[in-house]
Amino acid sequence: MLNMVFLTNSWLSSFNQPGLCISVAVLLHYFLLAAFTWMCLESVHFYLALVKVFNVYVPKYILKCCIAGWGIPAIVISIVLIINKDSYGNGSYSESNPFSNFCWIQENIVFYISVVAYVFIIFLMNTAMFITVLLQINSIKSRTQKRSRIWKR
Repeated sequence: MLNMVFLTNSWLSSFNQPGLCISVAVLLHYFLLAAFTWMCLESVHFYLALVKVFNVYVPKYILKCCIAGWGIPAIVISIVLIINKDSYGNGSYSESNPFSNFCWIQENIVFYISVVAYVFIIFLMNTAMFITVLLQINSIKSRTQKRSRIWKR
């Protein structure tokens, strides 16, 4: 959906309808945040599968992942819309080309908080999960090598 909205964004912004442009910008923002949220949930799942292998039963795990994956971005978008719905709009980059218009976040502070900071937090979390998984794999490898040396003796 992120790709579909992104690819049709310029065409839809050419209609010069403020409501349509706000809707497209909100959808683009939502699906971008949802994609990164699901990426974060994948890293949590990776951690649970490779580090916390045993006794990791989470009741209604998929339902909780779906609520987080689709709900957290919806909360962020709702907050932005509640604070100021005019944060979204039509931005033009060139007067000569009508398809250079793009519906997106118009205020820099909203962009930096709701996109850049959000992605940065997810990047930090994914990096922490990745390092933890690598350390776990390395410790399993070293234990296996010690056992094989003992068996060879």
